[in-house]
Amino acid sequence: MKTDNLTSSFLALRDKLHRSALGFLKNDEDARDALQDTFFNLWRDGGAETETEARNKLFAVLRNICIDRLRKPKTCPLDETDTDSLEVKAFSFEDMDKYESLLTTGLTEVQRHIYSLVTHDGMEYYAIAETLGMSVEAVRMNMSRARKKIRDNYKQLDR
Repeated sequence: MKTDNLTSSFLALRDKLHRSALGFLKNDEDARDALQDTFFNLWRDGGAETETEARNKLFAVLRNICIDRLRKPKTCPLDETDTDSLEVKAFSFEDMDKYESLLTTGLTEVQRHIYSLVTHDGMEYYAIAETLGMSVEAVRMNMSRARKKIRDNYKQLDR
């Protein structure tokens, strides 16, 4: 059976897999979690036909899981952060409107209208295309250009 090859290979290689994960993650608990995720992912996907295939899949999937965990941004519980240094600002609707108008300067009227329909009204691209008599691709293109312009304006404000 496919899962028998996987299980026997996993049990035989568990220590080597753990050392490999520990080399990547530098934390025993994270390494054990990665081992568990590796076995579960392969078990769920059907295992392996042979012992060699199981061994290769175990190490490859473990490596990918470890890399994914390293790429994830680190988070810590709120009670461990320095909440006294956090600055809390309350924005009024007028402030939000002011910032939005600053960010949307330079947009064409069509881009501004499409942006408003997507962000404020929550309309889908195909519905906007029907409403404005445009193709869906044209709506996507205008929205993409609007987002780019807003991103550029934000970078200018952030400086």
